[in-house]
Amino acid sequence: MALISETLKRIKPSPTIAVTQKARDLKAQGRDVIGLGAGEPDFDTPDNIKNAAIEAIRRGETKYTAVDGIPELKSAIVAKFKRENGLTYETGQITVGSGGKQIIYNAMMATLNPGDEVVIPTPYWVSYPDIVLLAGGVPVFAETEMKDGFKLLPDILEKAITPNTKWLIFNSPSNPTGAAYSHDELKALTDVLKRHPHVWILADDMYEHLVYDDFQFVTPAQVEPELYERTLTMNGVSKSYCMTGWRIGYAGGPKELIGAIAKVQSQSTSNPTSISQWAAVEALNGPQGFIAEHNVVFKERRDLVVSMLNQASGIRCPTPEGAFYVYPSCAGTIGKTTPKGTLLVTDEDFVRELLEAEGVAVVQGAAFGMSPFFRISYATATSALEDACQRIQRFCGSLR
Repeated sequence: MALISETLKRIKPSPTIAVTQKARDLKAQGRDVIGLGAGEPDFDTPDNIKNAAIEAIRRGETKYTAVDGIPELKSAIVAKFKRENGLTYETGQITVGSGGKQIIYNAMMATLNPGDEVVIPTPYWVSYPDIVLLAGGVPVFAETEMKDGFKLLPDILEKAITPNTKWLIFNSPSNPTGAAYSHDELKALTDVLKRHPHVWILADDMYEHLVYDDFQFVTPAQVEPELYERTLTMNGVSKSYCMTGWRIGYAGGPKELIGAIAKVQSQSTSNPTSISQWAAVEALNGPQGFIAEHNVVFKERRDLVVSMLNQASGIRCPTPEGAFYVYPSCAGTIGKTTPKGTLLVTDEDFVRELLEAEGVAVVQGAAFGMSPFFRISYATATSALEDACQRIQRFCGSLR
């Protein structure tokens, strides 16, 4: 009898985590490696948030909490949605999980039946399709194009929807491309969704605050109030508040769905870490000014990376509106040969040979469902980014 389940055989380990770990391993062996795989701000968690956690420990906030979040955090989330998104929720419509990934996982586990389809625009965050597969659903990919800024067009969404469609997973600003949708671009998509009342929307707003050049963020239920009753608006403190390791994600949605999510969580992790929840209360209720300060630095890094990559032979890099990723095409390097005689056939070849030759770790586009591209996270020191881009230029220049 086989030990491993058929369900688990359908999925693969996270490629972004794999690249980050490989970079760590090579560094441990003494290699000079610059890791640009992790989607993690290099800024430290602000002191007021750390102090809130320390105070919570000293107060003895170290016991089990309600399965899906303490009342104080739910109230802070309600206030955040109202203040920043114009969305009105009660605390009974809020769920808190151990990171945004758990919110998505819980939602899919709670709602998908075998054969239910989930529309996922490509390129996508690596975990979306695998979470859908784990829950017994069928990922349906709606392709975007670089010429459209990697944004889903209404006619492509329309074609992807069938009678079996249960969800659209919508991520703006996007991981991996950084593409962010304006009000009008999003309205064109919500108009399509209004015509298909059986389709639910999971809005992954994790990078909401990481936008540049006066871009104005909007979320689906805000743009089209008619979709409020079938939208799960998901967010978290990982990216904007530099709290990746604290593992707090949250969402607002209809009570029936929130209750189902809590049921799943009650039989998996139970409550998110009590200390992290109190830290998240301070993150959402406390001073927000540091976000804009960080964004000034992120924008400078984005502009540096885009400029330097576009000077590399065979690379084309669009300028994204948000997040802290670029998603350049390496099509101009495919079919070329490295100095040691290796032919580059795929973006995986490009990524592997770049790491081997120059010690720069990036993630292949195949991991995100679109080739030949690669993803760079510019959430790292500016000096390291400049060095990495010079190495990429040198590697590309060495190809024949």
